[in-house]
Amino acid sequence: MPSPKIASPPIASPKGFYFEVKAGRRYLWCACGRSAKQPFCDGSHAGTEFLPVAFEAEKDEDVIFCGCKHTATRPFCDGAHNNLPGYKSEDDPGSPANRAIVEVAHGAEAEVALDGACYVFSTRRARLVRCGAMAWCPIITLSRGAQFQSQFYAEIFAGASPVTSPVIGPVIGPVIGANGSHTVLFVAEGEGEVEISGRRFAFLPRTGFYVKPDEAFRVSNTGAGRVKLFISNGPPREDLAFLETMPGNFDARWPERAAPIDPSQRTAMAERHFQILVDRAHGSTEMTQFIGNIPRSKAAPHKHLYEESLIFLNGEGAVWTETTKTTVGAGDVLFLPRKLTHSVQCTVEGGFDVVGVIYPGANPSINY
Repeated sequence: MPSPKIASPPIASPKGFYFEVKAGRRYLWCACGRSAKQPFCDGSHAGTEFLPVAFEAEKDEDVIFCGCKHTATRPFCDGAHNNLPGYKSEDDPGSPANRAIVEVAHGAEAEVALDGACYVFSTRRARLVRCGAMAWCPIITLSRGAQFQSQFYAEIFAGASPVTSPVIGPVIGPVIGANGSHTVLFVAEGEGEVEISGRRFAFLPRTGFYVKPDEAFRVSNTGAGRVKLFISNGPPREDLAFLETMPGNFDARWPERAAPIDPSQRTAMAERHFQILVDRAHGSTEMTQFIGNIPRSKAAPHKHLYEESLIFLNGEGAVWTETTKTTVGAGDVLFLPRKLTHSVQCTVEGGFDVVGVIYPGANPSINY
């Protein structure tokens, strides 16, 4: 006698299943949650309303098949498991395994090395190089182990104080070319204007921007304090590409380039939340920028298929990898290679506000 139909499939796994698919091969993903050969079908759906989902790989690649069976992007994980009952989103920092993790202390240098190519970079201890009205330094580059993205930190100097000079003009930074890379900006502090290949956009603190690969940009500071800016590129570069003049080739097919914070656009992720800032809606086909909040907690260890940089805007806490950990705070940047086990812990009330850049990828809630 067939089993009674069920309205919702049981959760086979609270996380996705990492798998290396091969070009031309056909896979049958289990949709019923009952298969003993997860994530693939073994016929256990017989008598239920669920049918397996066929997938034929177009190329050799790494994928994450959905394990919770509640994804909206069948057969692949879309992060839905993060909000399901029973999902273990937190980890105990005082467990025996975590007590054995070695803490790496910060020194005089800006960079603290963790497992693999993972490291934490402190903009507070960085040595900045002056270029006109801007000072900058590299954070993530090919030579430092990145494969998909680079990142630079920059400050645009402020003008005269309003007390001594009631008439203040903007302080204008140099012209920087995207040089064939998708470029994502994040203004952490300050106010002013970003010009992208002849089109101008005003900004306040905590605003993202997108620059297409054949365009260029420059930042003007109209405020009394410095503008603090993060510049991310994908594919990665070793240096910023400074230009003599600003080209006038703004791609008007993508007129919306500024990405301000909008709480109504938040997505819940267990006890955390995030908002996508820059993505395909702005013309960025491979690189995604988001802003989110990590409450006082330690996340369960997990991995991603994308390469990620994570900018800590405030708060205090720690970054954990498989065998090492180090403290992090405002102004620090975490570089995470693909497939590296990690966890971020916040140790203060109010949580961390963080800005992430992932490449290649569009959804920061996908993990395994």
